[in-house]
Amino acid sequence: MSPHFRAAAGPHSVRGRSGSQFALPGSVARRPNVAKFLIDECLHTSLVELAHTAGNAADHVNYLGRGSAKDWQLMDTILERNYTFVTNNRSDFLALYNRTQVHAGLVIIVPNVTPHRQRELFQAALNHIGRGEIINVVLEVEYSGDRIECRQYPLPIK
Repeated sequence: MSPHFRAAAGPHSVRGRSGSQFALPGSVARRPNVAKFLIDECLHTSLVELAHTAGNAADHVNYLGRGSAKDWQLMDTILERNYTFVTNNRSDFLALYNRTQVHAGLVIIVPNVTPHRQRELFQAALNHIGRGEIINVVLEVEYSGDRIECRQYPLPIK
């Protein structure tokens, strides 16, 4: 499976024949190991902007017109487009992901909390992931008292 890539617009510098640097306005650069998240309909749309701010690509299920899709139908989209899926629907998606040979990762925000708390938990997940890959990995993020804990494990289990 190839690493995730995200096109990033904006000025980028390159070296000319003389060795001097100059900017290419509006050029597109590709950065390896940038996650491409799909945020589930059960989570707030503001998580998309949080992912973008961290330098990742992100979509929301509602933005793709898939808000009423069944979980198994959504799974087809997730796998076809190589998304790391972010949800709080733990039991259903663990079962679906366990039947999958290869996936781009699953982030579970536990439990169902307010949008402000969702952003805190998702930011912790983004920090935990960093620029690494979470291929065939589940990352569960939850509050433990006044702390946020991230727990990561492989899935499917071999």
